[in-house]
Amino acid sequence: MYFISYHSNTNTTMGVLIASTFSLVKLILWMSIMSNFISISSSNPICESPYPPHAIPVYVEDVDTLQFAVNLEFLEAEYFLWAALGYGLDHVAPQLVLGGPPPIGAQKAKLDSLTGNIITEFAYQEVGHLRALEKTVGLFPRPLLDVSPKNFAKLFDEAFGYELDPPFDPYRDSLSYMLSCYVIPYMGLVGYVGANPLINGYQTKRLLAGLLGVESGQDAVIRMYLYERAKELVHPYNHTVAEFTIRISELRNQLAMCGIKDEGIIVPPQLGAENRTESNVLSANFDSISYRRTPGEILRVVYSTGNEHLPGGFYPHGGNGRIAREFLKKPH
Repeated sequence: MYFISYHSNTNTTMGVLIASTFSLVKLILWMSIMSNFISISSSNPICESPYPPHAIPVYVEDVDTLQFAVNLEFLEAEYFLWAALGYGLDHVAPQLVLGGPPPIGAQKAKLDSLTGNIITEFAYQEVGHLRALEKTVGLFPRPLLDVSPKNFAKLFDEAFGYELDPPFDPYRDSLSYMLSCYVIPYMGLVGYVGANPLINGYQTKRLLAGLLGVESGQDAVIRMYLYERAKELVHPYNHTVAEFTIRISELRNQLAMCGIKDEGIIVPPQLGAENRTESNVLSANFDSISYRRTPGEILRVVYSTGNEHLPGGFYPHGGNGRIAREFLKKPH
C-alpha cells in the first residue's frame, strides 16, 4: 500500500511538473511570437504613410501660415493650464515661451471634477500642439495675452449690448468657465479650415490635419457640454446658456464682417442641418461643412476691435509672427 501510494504521488507530481513545463513553453512561445509581431509592426513599411516621389515636407510658404496659429495655441494653452492647474507654460513647458511675457489676469477657476478633468486634458493637449508646431515650423515668443476677468466681462457686455451685473467672471464656476471657452477653440478650428487649401508640404499638411482634428474635438466637447444645459439660466443672470452662445456667435460674426460663420447651440431651422433641426451641437454651413476664416477675420475677432490692424481683446499688443505683425504695420 505504501508503494502504491508513493507511486501515485509520484505520478501526480510528475503530472504537475509536465503541465507546468508545458505552460512555461507555451508562455515562452507566446512571448516570442508577440515580440516578433511588435518588431514587424514597428518596422513594417505597410505602416508608414506613402508620400509621392520627391515630395517636399515643408514649403517655405507653409511656415507663416501655420505659425499664425501659434498665437491661438498660446492663448488656449495658457487659459486652460491656469484654469485647471493654477499655473501656466512658465511652469509646465518654459522652453516653449521663448521669453514672451506672462499672461495678464490668469488664475485658477473654480471647476467641478468633471469640468476640471476636461480642461486639464485640453491644457496638456495645447502643450503638445505647441511642441509639434515648434518641431515643424518653429515658434515665436509668446505674445502678451489678456485672460483677465475684466477682459471677458467686457466681451460679454458687448455681446449682450449692456453691462452685465455683476460683471461676467469666467473663473467663477464651471458653467461660467465653459461659456468662456466657447469663445476660444472655435477660432482655431475655423482658422485651420481656412489655412488648409494654402498648405503644400506633406509634413505641414499632416500637422494641420492633426491640429484641426483635436481643435474640432475640443469645440465639440464644449458645445455638447453647453447644449446639455441649453435651457438653464446662467447664475446670476436672467439669460439661458443657449442665449449666451447665440450672443457670442452673433458678436463674432459682427466683428469678423464676413457673414454668418458662427452659430449658437440653438438655431432657427434655416440654419440647422438640412434646414430640419434647431439643435446645433456642431456649427457648420448649408452642406454641414465647417466654416473657415482668414487670418484677418480671426484677428478682428480676437482683438475685439473688428479691425485686424488694431490690437486689443486677448492680445493687447497684437499677435506675433509675420502675418500678424504685417497687419500691425498698416494704418488703422
